[in-house]
Amino acid sequence: MTQDAARYVGAIDQGTTSTRFILVDSDGRIAALAQREHTQIHLRAGWVEHDPIEIWQRTCEVIDAALARCGANAGDVAGIGIANQRETTVIWDRQTGRPIHNAIVWQDTRTASLVRELAGDAGLDRLRERTGLPLSTYFSGPKVGWILDHVQGARQRAQAGELAFGTIDSWLLWNLTGGTEGGVHATDVTNASRTLLMDIETLEWHDEALELMGIPAVLLPEIRSCSEVYGEATVTGLAGCPVAGMLGDQQAALFGQACFSAGEAKNTYGTGSFLLVNTGERVERTRSLLSSVAYRRADQPARYVLEGSIAVTGAAVQWLRDKLGIIDSAAAVEDLARTVTDNGGVYFVPAFSGLFAPYWRDDARGAIVGLTAYANAGHIARAVLEATAWQTREVLDAVVDATGAPFGELRVDGGMTANDLLMQFQADALGVPVVRAAVAETTALGAAFAAGLAVGFWSGQDELRERWRADRRWEPQADSQWREREHALWKKAVQRSLGWV
Repeated sequence: MTQDAARYVGAIDQGTTSTRFILVDSDGRIAALAQREHTQIHLRAGWVEHDPIEIWQRTCEVIDAALARCGANAGDVAGIGIANQRETTVIWDRQTGRPIHNAIVWQDTRTASLVRELAGDAGLDRLRERTGLPLSTYFSGPKVGWILDHVQGARQRAQAGELAFGTIDSWLLWNLTGGTEGGVHATDVTNASRTLLMDIETLEWHDEALELMGIPAVLLPEIRSCSEVYGEATVTGLAGCPVAGMLGDQQAALFGQACFSAGEAKNTYGTGSFLLVNTGERVERTRSLLSSVAYRRADQPARYVLEGSIAVTGAAVQWLRDKLGIIDSAAAVEDLARTVTDNGGVYFVPAFSGLFAPYWRDDARGAIVGLTAYANAGHIARAVLEATAWQTREVLDAVVDATGAPFGELRVDGGMTANDLLMQFQADALGVPVVRAAVAETTALGAAFAAGLAVGFWSGQDELRERWRADRRWEPQADSQWREREHALWKKAVQRSLGWV
């Protein structure tokens, strides 16, 4: 079968808790999906690691499973895209292909003291003008520095060119295209823009940042666009298929939601939540939000985003399930929350490892406030869902303040959008309609779109807009007086969580 006759585009979605592989047909519909979880490694409080070898194994497993489910082979697949958890950091040996340390995950806060040291008298914003980001434990650069400092001989080996650094996209691309037998060592502009190491206007590695963190340039991948052919897959089942799309997961979701124009926005509800607004070819800067690359197609100009990153949303529901045991499954939180008509005066701030946008406070810790003898498990469950909506409201307000442009609607995706109670509360908290995409896997879809454009499977972004479909729309039902009163109480709860450590 020739590539012209290919029926699908494939996409890997390597997330914080699991890896998916999807096959998408020309109508933008998912023909097959497979998913496997991987281990969350918590060695100490605030430390979060993944085993990169396990992630690669899970990737191979889901590729094989999805292909089997629709009887497809490499000839049926026009191209492969990659979407990935961003900032999560891997350093591996170029000769053996073995990581020298577990991947340090984006949520990990072990670099807090290093970040303060790097900030020095110049402050946390010393690199923001060039990188778009504040110094933070969130981003890859300090994680790279930590590994080089704590793995014996790593810095010397990095300087000698024996090691390779990458975020998960680079790790997967290298392995997909041959690994130690000629694997491509590259990243794309969206992932590079989340390392604290790239100049977001020149789209090149920033020498000042590398020098500040003691990172040798020879360690770094080549920066490429989000939609081009990087190399051919060598793995069984996809051998010879071009790998042609890469985006960090949140930018991939923006692409999958067809938010190609300035002012269009989406929010993805996963382990954390991420609200991105497309700012076109202009880099917008504000201290409460992050400036990153939205996407770049081949040699076209880059498009940019303002992003509000929320550390804990879906993870709070998992906490109710795994640590408190008040629900048996994540889906059960909605039923428990519906056993009460309001939050009973209870407010929950999920600052398990600090607060991201718009506060950027690593000294915050989680808090449940407003408890009385009247409060029950239903009120706590409802407060957890409401916390997700209020954090999104805080970020959206910051975007509006920065751009001066109010939103007409918010497109949403991710696992928590299956929760109708949360989506209605989100519309009420924002005062604008919330629209859920028909294809829930928008992150993987965005990676597929990028790869499909690169290999000519779709003609252009106008065709992709036609492929996007809405599933459900929630209109605000609450009045503005209720909205502002509840928002003020939420903000009061946030203040109680600050300065805890």
